[in-house]
Amino acid sequence: MRHDELVSTDDASQYHAQVKQLVCDSFHLSPDALDVTTPFDELGLDSKQRVQLLATIEVFFEVTIDLDERERLTDIASTAGVLADALRAKSGAADSGQ
Repeated sequence: MRHDELVSTDDASQYHAQVKQLVCDSFHLSPDALDVTTPFDELGLDSKQRVQLLATIEVFFEVTIDLDERERLTDIASTAGVLADALRAKSGAADSGQ
């Protein structure tokens, strides 16, 4: 089975733990202080920090994410969705030989 067949929007939940760990490590937060739906606004993350998170995800997962996607980074669950989309796009590009 190809990687892109494994990843679907519904499957974004498989990235929740990794994204949560990146958020906690990047912003020195306790994992106990947030769940997948805790709004980043409540954690005090501003747009600059969302750009930082986006860059961290790109490096960690070796994907490219459009800067406009930072608006979708509102909580762990939505960030995992952005990641799943980027991984799907990366896999599609690899499959087409790009």
